[in-house]
Amino acid sequence: MIRLIIAIVIGFTVWTIIWLGSEQMLSNFSPGWWGEHQTAFEKATINRTPFTVETSILLVNLFRGAVTTIISGFIAALIAGERKRSTLVLGILLLAFGLFVVAMTWSMIPLWYHVLFSAMLIPLTMLGGRLRREA
Repeated sequence: MIRLIIAIVIGFTVWTIIWLGSEQMLSNFSPGWWGEHQTAFEKATINRTPFTVETSILLVNLFRGAVTTIISGFIAALIAGERKRSTLVLGILLLAFGLFVVAMTWSMIPLWYHVLFSAMLIPLTMLGGRLRREA
């Protein structure tokens, strides 16, 4: 049980590190496009002011989210030594946190993005676990 909990916590931490790290890398490599957009988005979120999000940014975020989620599911399954419970619980935790973010950004981001991003979290976390071979 302890191993399962550790796997879930590490999986969530890995997801967060990859997400924030890739965000920072994109901001550094493309400060004019990505960096300015994300800075404006953060300010609008904090100040509750209107914001128009770029579809291209959302598509990149969907791709980043998919890759990040698969990796975190793989890591959780690897640490847990199993691939069903660890990835399901991690996926549910990611979804719960994701819905919190959705609530904060509901009016700024299109519904299609919220639905797609949220809907992929559990299945892709479990897919990541399935990529780990059972010992």
